[in-house]
Amino acid sequence: MSAPELIRIVSRDSPMALAQVERVRAELAALHPGVRTEVVPVRTTGDKWLGDLSQVEGKGAFTKEVDAALLSGEADLAVHCVKDVPADRPLPAGTVFAAFLKRDDIRDALVHPGGLTLDELPEGTRVGTSSVRRVAQLAATHPHLTCVPFRGNANRRLAKLAAGEADALLLAVSGLERIGRTDVISEVLSTETMMPPIGAGVLALQCRQDDAELIDAVSGLGDPDTHREVTAERMFLHVLQGHCNSPIAGYARVDRSGELALRGCVFTPDGKVRLNAHEWAGRLDPATLGTSVAVALLRQGAREIIDGIAH
Repeated sequence: MSAPELIRIVSRDSPMALAQVERVRAELAALHPGVRTEVVPVRTTGDKWLGDLSQVEGKGAFTKEVDAALLSGEADLAVHCVKDVPADRPLPAGTVFAAFLKRDDIRDALVHPGGLTLDELPEGTRVGTSSVRRVAQLAATHPHLTCVPFRGNANRRLAKLAAGEADALLLAVSGLERIGRTDVISEVLSTETMMPPIGAGVLALQCRQDDAELIDAVSGLGDPDTHREVTAERMFLHVLQGHCNSPIAGYARVDRSGELALRGCVFTPDGKVRLNAHEWAGRLDPATLGTSVAVALLRQGAREIIDGIAH
């Protein structure tokens, strides 16, 4: 299988994004030993803007500049966290996902300087997070805790925690693994305690649609099970038409027998209402499974909840 001589990889310029690119470069080097790669770092709107994401087109704030570099030909390959790529609208015209890498840990971690677990945190503890998904779930299960808005990459959030801007933090386990900071984790939360975001722990490789040689070269990095899981999850989010202020959570899992299941939840921002659906694929393909779980939640009133939230 041939591969281009040079692959220019565009990425956000945060330490985590660059660590993700290094993983891709290593996997590409193993698959195609002769290929050279170079990194094209960009600073995105989402990285520059530390206010409410819904004021700068939500999740697209982290992808717009990356997409532009790809479409203009400045770069050939983009590395994205799937959870940051909007699913309520298609990928930019002319681009495709060429591969989803093998999935990392999908769980969230509690970071508390004193090593306390979530259940041990005293009343009034300030937990740093800007995720509406985490805020809604904490409001439901731990109403005595106070969430304080925390934006910025993981390193910046850890620095804010150290500076006393919050007493504890919620961060993705996979992100802490990527920047080599699992030492700060005081508790890994089960998916029952904290349902993950759609696309958690998955890196996607995006190319121009007409770049057949590159698509062919990088598709070998893709993991088939992850592909099925992400397809189900993103279709679920697409059918719900969730936006960046919608507390939506869920994950698909391929079990050892190859059976695919999808669990999905929609919350009100205050956590008082939680809609749940969980289905196995049976003979359904992943996209149909995602649609089916979304429809189950729409029957329970998910549309009213999502449309009732300003964005």
